[in-house]
Amino acid sequence: MDAYNQADLHLAAAAAVRAPSLHNSQPWLFRLSGGAVEIVADPARRLPSVDRTGWAARIACGAATFNARLALAVAGRPAAVHLHPDPREPGLIARLTPATARPPTYAEVELFDAIPRRHSNRQPFWPDPVPTDVRVRLLEAARTESSWLALLVGTVAVAGFSEIATSADRVLRRDTTYQAEMQAWRHAVPDYARAPKAEPQDLLPQRFFNERHRAPGHDYEPEPLIGILGVPGDSSTDQSNAGQAMQKVLLTATASGLDTSLISQPIEVPTARDQLRRALGRPGHPQIAIRFGYGTPGHATPRREVSEVLTDSGTLVPGIPGA
Repeated sequence: MDAYNQADLHLAAAAAVRAPSLHNSQPWLFRLSGGAVEIVADPARRLPSVDRTGWAARIACGAATFNARLALAVAGRPAAVHLHPDPREPGLIARLTPATARPPTYAEVELFDAIPRRHSNRQPFWPDPVPTDVRVRLLEAARTESSWLALLVGTVAVAGFSEIATSADRVLRRDTTYQAEMQAWRHAVPDYARAPKAEPQDLLPQRFFNERHRAPGHDYEPEPLIGILGVPGDSSTDQSNAGQAMQKVLLTATASGLDTSLISQPIEVPTARDQLRRALGRPGHPQIAIRFGYGTPGHATPRREVSEVLTDSGTLVPGIPGA
């Protein structure tokens, strides 16, 4: 197949910037190099206090990679993905090289169409249960990206996760550098996308909540559907791959009519993450928690323009901690 060109780069980047990221930090750049589309971590968008190891940046860049894959596939120019292909440039997350041209599959079109509709919904969800067939789709979405998704079933499992997540959130809130960094990025999450002011009865911790109390009778769902996404290992490549799997799960949920929000506090605190891993009893490493449900439609948070996230192929991008 012909090499990718500037039009392919713009197409891939326009979809990739719609990926989720911690605090809406959008830690990615895109470039064309040797006929390949490359996704690199943007060192200027690092969260050095919240994301000391670079885990969150790799998850976000992995999600952006999945969106870019979909855009190229739907255009009939699918890509082969090479994660962390060059040890000389640890900031290079993924290289997409042209694969054999073919028409897009129905599944690829469906997920691509969900990209502009996907956004985090931090508001309370309705109590309607997620049907079994939709749950199966979510599990399969993770599996096909070499990951696993553990759906927590029953009040005991949810209460156990709530305890771990809330404890991790308390640890983070006692960290003054964490608090300062969160305040510095508060502008990146508009008021309309924030959670309502926390109430004592809330099961799950929230960040970037607004100061408005919710109306009586608008509590969060009593038994939320929580999924923990994990991968076999915990290397930089594993984490970037987890980002791809996370995005496929999120887009599958959106295409199925579900709303989602991400819960990362139990992953950010090492002791909480280990506690969660042991509670799940699965081989591998949890990378993110996802809340699923049906909610009131909302709006996506702003993204940088494509022109802002393109970089020159001759510029080496430094690595992020832990890469």
